[in-house]
Amino acid sequence: MSRSIIPELTTREVWFLTGSQGLYGEETLRQVAEQSQEVARVLGASSDIPVTIVWKPVLTDSAAIRRAVLDANADDSVVGLIAWMHTFSPAKMWIAGLDALQKPLLHLHTQADVELPWGEIDFDFMNLNQAAHGDREFGYIESRLNVPRTTVVGHVSDPTVTARVGSWTRAAAGRAATRGMKLARFGDNMRFVAVTEGDKTEAELRFGVQVNTWGVNELADAVAAAPETAVDELIAEYLEAYDIVPELLPGGARHESLRDGARIEAGLRSFLEAGDFHAFTTNFEDLGALKQLPGLAVQRLMADGYGFGAEGDWKTAVLVRAASVMGAGMPGGASLMEDYTYDLTPGRELILGAHMLEVSPSLTTAKPSLEIHPLGIGGKDDPVRLVFTADAGPALVVALSDMRDRFRLVANVVENVALPQPMPKLPVGRAVWKPAPDFRTSATAWLTAGAAHHTVMTTQLGVEVFRDFAAMSRVELLVIDDDTTVEGFGREVRWNAAYYRLAQGI
Repeated sequence: MSRSIIPELTTREVWFLTGSQGLYGEETLRQVAEQSQEVARVLGASSDIPVTIVWKPVLTDSAAIRRAVLDANADDSVVGLIAWMHTFSPAKMWIAGLDALQKPLLHLHTQADVELPWGEIDFDFMNLNQAAHGDREFGYIESRLNVPRTTVVGHVSDPTVTARVGSWTRAAAGRAATRGMKLARFGDNMRFVAVTEGDKTEAELRFGVQVNTWGVNELADAVAAAPETAVDELIAEYLEAYDIVPELLPGGARHESLRDGARIEAGLRSFLEAGDFHAFTTNFEDLGALKQLPGLAVQRLMADGYGFGAEGDWKTAVLVRAASVMGAGMPGGASLMEDYTYDLTPGRELILGAHMLEVSPSLTTAKPSLEIHPLGIGGKDDPVRLVFTADAGPALVVALSDMRDRFRLVANVVENVALPQPMPKLPVGRAVWKPAPDFRTSATAWLTAGAAHHTVMTTQLGVEVFRDFAAMSRVELLVIDDDTTVEGFGREVRWNAAYYRLAQGI
């Protein structure tokens, strides 16, 4: 039974705003409205765009623009705005509205027609079709006011345009998912670890996420209170969804351990649902009265769209949740990941990623195996867990670090590969990947950036979505891809340090 908390993105709206002015008369404004409705219709009909595009009446004065922006700010279903200046819309009319804007903005630089009817062009045509300089006026005021935005250029019939708009809408949905998101930390961070620390107050300002702590024994109480009927229902789900080793099957020698794992899942779900939490963390150093380190439960909750970070790593939990929402409806998934060890065979270097137990089965289309094995850490009973290898194919690993004066996202484009050889002695969820542009450059750049060892791995999203997400959240993004060089990356890090320090002001 699916318990997904990943929203249907069709329930999220992006409002389409069209700028003009009263100077041209009612007949021209009527044509502006008709043509802008057609542009919005084409966007809304595109399979690239997962949200609902809502056309709004043409805006011709400051009061109407400001009211449209305020209404969008107040509507939780609205994740962003698309603006297009069909004709010349004097930009001072937009100052109050843009100054009040709290939602992501996409500036669409387009026009009604692809080709010009050269032999028919007169000044009526010119008055109607003025986006070429109307959007330049709008671009000036966006820059003058330092408004964060994404600019997309081209006709809406061009698939590259709808694809770019679509990736932006996914980023906007991700940003909306973090605004007001509640994250439960069960216990604190792993002792003495630096990168999992961070400024929770700044995180609420930048991302909107509320990060607070609950004692692990509050979770243990919820687990103890889980009814046996809920445990029975989960066992039935496991039997249908996974290949379960004989010792965990009903009547098997260790079936009670599986019931303990199911009880943890039932209790953890009930705690998160009661508190309206969409992300959480655990810590193997602080398990209280829990019988096992939550492994199976965490894996299944991530697959359902919850954000998760191990060892108290709330920043990665935020990323996992955001990635799950941004990738809604696409093949693949998102999961906590950790770089563990390398194959350094010259010219064939690979990275093996895993965690103690907590990797989401959304990364595979194969049927996972449900197993039980010892875990030489945490001091609890042997935990149950899902064992699988992430599907081969394109992926992205993204880390979030607190750099004291700013948050930094670092994204590496990678290619997941099949296991080079069987791994019968590593019974966990895992992934093996080749990083772009090559292992040496990737690792050097990652270390230069001070990027975290915990990441979100997404097999659904590309870098563009995270570029938009970073811009919307006003955080730094460093990208490691096929174009990266060690020298160029180092220069970007130094330039960014100066920029972000200056951008804060005095």
